[in-house]
Amino acid sequence: MIVPEECWENIWIKRLHSKEHNMKEFHCEQCGKDFFTTAQIIKAHIKTHNEKSFHCSECDKYFSTKANLDAHKRIHTGERPYKCPHCEKSFSYGSHLKTHVRLHTNERPYQCSECGKTFTDSRCLKSHQKIHSDEKPFQCKHCDKRFRHISHLNCHERTHTGEKPYLCSDCGKSFASPTQFGLHKRVHTGEKPYHCSVCVKSFKQKTNLVKHQRIHSRERPFKCSQCDKTFARSDVLKIHQRIHTGEKPYSCTICS
Repeated sequence: MIVPEECWENIWIKRLHSKEHNMKEFHCEQCGKDFFTTAQIIKAHIKTHNEKSFHCSECDKYFSTKANLDAHKRIHTGERPYKCPHCEKSFSYGSHLKTHVRLHTNERPYQCSECGKTFTDSRCLKSHQKIHSDEKPFQCKHCDKRFRHISHLNCHERTHTGEKPYLCSDCGKSFASPTQFGLHKRVHTGEKPYHCSVCVKSFKQKTNLVKHQRIHSRERPFKCSQCDKTFARSDVLKIHQRIHTGEKPYSCTICS
C-alpha cells in the first residue's frame, strides 16, 4: 500500500513517541535548552554540566567538552580567529566577537523588564537587574560600604590599600580598575569604538556617545525642578541651577 506523503509526518511522530524509541521531552534547568530526544542523550547532556573531564595542560583547568577546552587554549596560544568586520579587533571566542560587533551596530537586544534599559549582552543585563533588587552581598573589609558585584568591591578596596595593579606599558601610569585602564589605553591607540549611527562621529567612551546622540534625538532628560527647563546633559543642568541657588563656587584668588 502506498502511504500519501502528508501522512508520513504523523507516522514518524508516533514512532518517536513509541517505547521502542523512548523519546522524551526535556528542559535543562542549568543552561535553559529544550530537547526532544532519547534518555541516553539527555543523560549525556546533563553529564556535560556535572563532569569536567577535559584537562588543560597549561593551567590545570578542567572543561566539560572538548570544544570548550579548545576555545580556552587560545588564551595561552594568543590565537584570535574571530575578526571584527568593522575594526581591527579580533577575539578568541565567537561569542565575544558577537557582543563586540554590537558596539558598531548599536544593537541592544537585552531589555530590563523593570526600567526598560537595554544592553548588548545578557551578563550586563543580569548585572544591571541587581540594582532593582537592592541586593548588596559584598562588604568592604575596611569600611561599611557594600556592593552588588565582587569586581566593584575589589576596585573599591584599592582606595583603602592604594593598590594600582594595572600598569600601562606605554607611559608607566597605573590604575586601580580594569575599566580605567582600558579607557586610558585608548589615549595611546586612538581607538574610538563607539560609533554614532546617524553621523560619522565616534567616541572613546560610551557615555560620550550617549550624550552626543541627544543632539540628533533632541532628547533633554535632565529637568530643572525650579523652572521646568530641560537639558541634554546633567553638568549643564547643574550650572543652570546656580541661577536659582545663587551659588558661585569659583572665586578670584586676588580679590575674592
